[in-house]
Amino acid sequence: MKDTKLFHRSRIRRRVRAKISGTPERPRLSVFRSNKQIYAQIIDDAAGRTIAAASSIDKEVASKKVNKIEQAKLVGALLADRAKEAEVETVVFDRGGYIYHGRVKSLADGAREGGLNF
Repeated sequence: MKDTKLFHRSRIRRRVRAKISGTPERPRLSVFRSNKQIYAQIIDDAAGRTIAAASSIDKEVASKKVNKIEQAKLVGALLADRAKEAEVETVVFDRGGYIYHGRVKSLADGAREGGLNF
């Protein structure tokens, strides 16, 4: 196996996913971070469906000219609004193998400020 960042992240991700799963009462908030964008979705693993999703590509976020950390916070707030429309208030946070720092932390803070409980 390659000894790369991607390999280490995948190992962490598998370890976390063995312990965390989304239920209808408390779905999973999953984060994916690329070099340019950030994506988040709320997933019910029992039913295997996505309840709500938001990303930095969405018009509400992409139209604002801000840096990536502030962009992640906007994505978190947008996801919280969409979760409220779907009647979801409590979630389990899945950081996707990323360190809880920078954009991932900013997205979580934005979601909390938007009304989601972790």
